[in-house]
Amino acid sequence: MEMNDVGAMLADTAERLFTTHAEGIERAARDGTWADTAWAAIEESGLPLALVPEEHGGFGIPPSEALALIRQTGRHALALPLAETIIGNAALASSGLPLAEGPVGLAEHFKARVPWGRFARTILVGSDTGLQRHASLPVTAESTNVAGHPRDQVAVPGGQTSSGDGLSLLELGALARAMQMAGALERVLELTVDHVSSRVQFGRPLAKFQAIQQELAKLAGEVAAASAAADHAADTYAAGGDLTFAVAVARTRIGEAAGKATAIGHQLHGAIGFTREHALHRFTTALWAWRDEFGTQRYWTLALGKRALSVGRNGYWPMVVAA
Repeated sequence: MEMNDVGAMLADTAERLFTTHAEGIERAARDGTWADTAWAAIEESGLPLALVPEEHGGFGIPPSEALALIRQTGRHALALPLAETIIGNAALASSGLPLAEGPVGLAEHFKARVPWGRFARTILVGSDTGLQRHASLPVTAESTNVAGHPRDQVAVPGGQTSSGDGLSLLELGALARAMQMAGALERVLELTVDHVSSRVQFGRPLAKFQAIQQELAKLAGEVAAASAAADHAADTYAAGGDLTFAVAVARTRIGEAAGKATAIGHQLHGAIGFTREHALHRFTTALWAWRDEFGTQRYWTLALGKRALSVGRNGYWPMVVAA
């Protein structure tokens, strides 16, 4: 699907910013600090408003193109909460609440750890009554996920609440993670192909060995399946369809792909893939972390299973082909 002019411009801008500021963003992530310069450039570009409709101050690009920007953050394993801020602003706009100022932290419920909570200037909390919007909140416990990104417990008081209309923060956050994981898996495949094509053993590249080719084929298959699942979830969101089901399908299949793909990627890279000097571990650790955020792998697999059981024997096949 071709992007419109604005969508293509935003995609090019995102790629340039993520590449230009990559070193500074990674340094800040390792040091546990905030990449001020990179975030200021990202905000100035308007990327945090990508999923906001034009009538609410956004760009008015198709939702699928805005979600493709979130996928780009996954392709860079971006150590900044841009995906959360894009999703958060979309949720605020649809709920009739003011858009966020600065980076957004998303909490799927009141006791959840908040991604980038210590740096968030706006925190959104999902609840049964709707969406709560808060200014930055006190952090009661700092921690990080396996990728080294902040995941902080915050004190959540009562706050400005929407009417409860619209999609849940859990679904929206899960959609964002699905897009990011699809992007990260693409990079795992690219890095692995590059490595086995350039690494020489016994006088020829690793990619020339049949056993390596078989593992690459498995890896490519998992990445293709994950990409298709992410595309379907994005299309469902854009069409206003059954996002709960589409996200359950995407997170179940992409989570499975993440487990298999990271294993193959590290197997074919050997020990170098775990070193700080090599990029692979940034993507695999991000995948492991994202797989269990906004609903764990078990949560979404069970949700999909319950849906399959609920439609009964006669409804199962129509449900499968509708997906």
